[in-house]
Amino acid sequence: MRCATVERKTNETDIKLTLNLDGGNILIDTGIGFFDHMLNSFATHGRFGLKLTVKGDLNVDEHHTIEDTGIVLGKAFAKAIGDKTKIERFGSFYVPMDEALAFASVDISGRPFLVFDADFPQDKCGGYDCAMTVEFMRAFAYNAQITLHLKSLYGDNSHHITEALYKSCAHALRLAVKQNTLNSLLSTKGVL
Repeated sequence: MRCATVERKTNETDIKLTLNLDGGNILIDTGIGFFDHMLNSFATHGRFGLKLTVKGDLNVDEHHTIEDTGIVLGKAFAKAIGDKTKIERFGSFYVPMDEALAFASVDISGRPFLVFDADFPQDKCGGYDCAMTVEFMRAFAYNAQITLHLKSLYGDNSHHITEALYKSCAHALRLAVKQNTLNSLLSTKGVL
């Protein structure tokens, strides 16, 4: 089973996370309602099992909680994917949410990179600062060791734009982690 548990405790956050790439229960508590909603959407649309508890310094703001969750989720993803054999490696997906449309493309390459192109008409969704979306995705991509491109093509509602980005990322990852019948890496180099 492609599963990983990662725990990380700092002076700012205390995080316990279990990720199962092949499905399972979804139980999320970060202390930030909208972020919980986004991570629930991410796990549901990726068809991942995700158990996550975060105790963060929300008395300061949500930055440490969101970024550190991206770090831990990325580390768990890299651990769960293992040596990258027998996976499709690439995935791309569009997600419409009412007036908004987002696109994600991923390469599970071992080469961390993020391209992020999105504007948010409203600064906040509940207690979630929309500017934290890029911080989460950057922390996730770099710690997962993946190349991730995310783009909001258009939209008027920051809730819809943000949710479409999380969902498109999840669907692209679902396609990329799909197991295939090859007994080797999907690479002309033979190594990633």
